[in-house]
Amino acid sequence: MNRAFSPPRRDTAAPFALECAPPWLTVHFPAPQRAVSWSLNRPGLVDTRSVAWLQVSNADLPADRAPAEWFTERLASVGLSEAVGMMTARSIARFELRSVEIEGVEAHCVVTLGLNNGERVGARIAQPRFHEAGTVNIMCHVSTPLTDAALLEAASLVAQARTVAIVEAGYRRADRIVTGTGTDCIVMAAPHGSAPAAFAGMHTAVGEAVGACVMDATAAALEAWLSER
Repeated sequence: MNRAFSPPRRDTAAPFALECAPPWLTVHFPAPQRAVSWSLNRPGLVDTRSVAWLQVSNADLPADRAPAEWFTERLASVGLSEAVGMMTARSIARFELRSVEIEGVEAHCVVTLGLNNGERVGARIAQPRFHEAGTVNIMCHVSTPLTDAALLEAASLVAQARTVAIVEAGYRRADRIVTGTGTDCIVMAAPHGSAPAAFAGMHTAVGEAVGACVMDATAAALEAWLSER
């Protein structure tokens, strides 16, 4: 039997503090969270209290240093060594914050988005110069503890929701519909707790909340980026 439909509740209070102090955009949690990502400095499954974006330009990146090494040092210089970090050429002041509640499960996400180096999955376009680069960086958090497997499943829905929002906008590059960029990064996080949920797919409240939240935020960020072009 299908559950009775009730519209998701939006704009719930975020369980983290969000600080925008250029060139940094930082999410601070009051307690360690379980997170998964492919960030430059802390990839994979980790525990963290912070997620940080660094806005960079051509002039910021030394030609003789590995980006991951340089970025790790920048994080340490501002006391964010334990943060899961992401870099972007997009103005961090143009972030989007959205929240959704489904059946008592809250999802919150922060998105920064640029598509100058947009790609269609499975068919690379020529590599852009850095000053033309953009990226889609997403941090999504759910209120329900998740197993590591469910955290990975939720991260897959973040990627799916991001792609749906971009494809529905119809943005094209090299005469092809863009599905993301070559430098996108996703951080999916959840609290620690007893009896973590083992599943976070589209049939679950967690999956529905994650998908709705990320699609809302990505669509808004894309609309803002397109309006500046």
